[in-house]
Amino acid sequence: MDPIELGILVSRFESICEEMGAILQQSSFSPNIKDRMDFSCALFDADGGLLAQAAHIPVHLGSMAYAMKDIVSQVDWQSGDVLVLNNPYMGGTHLPDVTMVAPFFYEGQVQAFIANRAHHANIGAEAPGSMPLSTHIDQEGILIDPVKLVVNGQMDEALLTKISSGNALSRGDFLAQLGSVRAGLDRFSHLVNKMSVDELQQAVFSLNAYGEKLALAAFQQIPDGDYDACDYLDGDGIHQDDNHHIQIQLKITSKNGRLIFDFEGTDPQVQGNVNCPLSVAAASVFYVLRCLMPDQAPSCDGVFRTFEIKAPKGSLLNANYPSAVAAGNVETSMRVVDVVMKALSHALPERISAASHGSMNNVAMGSRNSEMVGQWDYYETIGGGLGASASANGLSAVQAHMTNTSNTPVESLELHYPIRVLKYAIREGSGGKGAFSGGDGIERCYQFKEAAQVTLLTERRELAPYGLAKGEAAEKGLNQLNDEVLPGKCSITVKPNDRLTIMTAGGGGYGSLEKQ
Repeated sequence: MDPIELGILVSRFESICEEMGAILQQSSFSPNIKDRMDFSCALFDADGGLLAQAAHIPVHLGSMAYAMKDIVSQVDWQSGDVLVLNNPYMGGTHLPDVTMVAPFFYEGQVQAFIANRAHHANIGAEAPGSMPLSTHIDQEGILIDPVKLVVNGQMDEALLTKISSGNALSRGDFLAQLGSVRAGLDRFSHLVNKMSVDELQQAVFSLNAYGEKLALAAFQQIPDGDYDACDYLDGDGIHQDDNHHIQIQLKITSKNGRLIFDFEGTDPQVQGNVNCPLSVAAASVFYVLRCLMPDQAPSCDGVFRTFEIKAPKGSLLNANYPSAVAAGNVETSMRVVDVVMKALSHALPERISAASHGSMNNVAMGSRNSEMVGQWDYYETIGGGLGASASANGLSAVQAHMTNTSNTPVESLELHYPIRVLKYAIREGSGGKGAFSGGDGIERCYQFKEAAQVTLLTERRELAPYGLAKGEAAEKGLNQLNDEVLPGKCSITVKPNDRLTIMTAGGGGYGSLEKQ
């Protein structure tokens, strides 16, 4: 395919994903989707290979790209169908992330798939925010195996009521996802209706060949050899003894631009919910590799042909059903990024930055029982500091790596929920020192107007984000309730006027202070 035509087509594919995201955001009901923009949109070819994605949430996009081929191959598709799923062991990530997939029929055959994934703060878990301190996946909410929500254009109202738990807010968000998918189908139809099936298939072939070529060129800059690294999670939230740190071990083998990521030596799956399916670990690997590629490189299936991922079955990164996984998607994915970057720092020391804050700093809250006024669910992630690099200081108070959500504006939070935000500020001095300093974290303080239940799933409270090239580690994060220190992962009940303070970690420093 002509390179200019291919470039235009890639941009058009990506614009469809961006428009799908805009429609989902503007038509959704919950602050989690409308304000935080915790959603992602993508296009896939007839086999489920990635065609294009918007610049949304890396952990959503990479895991969808890794798992979509298996998902679509198991369904008897008809025009007008829309599939819904959240099962982490069948193509999902964790239960709040619900995926919708619709086939695009062209000349009587499936030629593409349109998909989105959005985080729902209420997916039926007993704990408000549906991010419990769980030990079994059944505690995390409604498990949705791949099933058709829309069959030949007809909505399954009983299924919609079930997955939304009869909640009007959740129902509205699901309908917003459905509208986004249908808009994607419409835009894709307008784009390809002047092409033949052969021309569309040739475009997909050319796109993947181009993506593979650019990926190989980028990865050939990694010298041939083996590169090892390990890092640790603070713990699983269940065991609080002195030996509860959880190891993630990695060996990267590089040869002629082809890469193997082998997580042999990673600890077995644990009782708590930091386990994850292999697709989540794959998303973290893909994110780091995408950062090494040129800006114009498409995110497509051809890129995935250049690397392989291995993790022992039953390990933390390739857990068996029914292990709990709520925090694996949000916390373990972040640590996998740290491990991959640490290993690559041995091969590309001038291109890899120090560790960032290393946690999505998950705060889930709300009320469920009669002692609490009303029923509400809220969930958010809080940013921190970015790691410094060989050429720049790290940014302060931003989301890093596997999350790309916005923050919930204080005005929106206070409008929708019985909460006041007493403080929202940069946590000065929390970045690691070095020739280039890491970015500072965030301090966010909530005051509750009513009794509520709160779950915290946070990391880097015990093990600080590392520095590189003799740069110093960053300050660890800290959680407090009324000035009393809380564990990094815990479930608590708060009373009216209680204050919850979350202080997130900074980013690691880069280079010796002596070089300043």
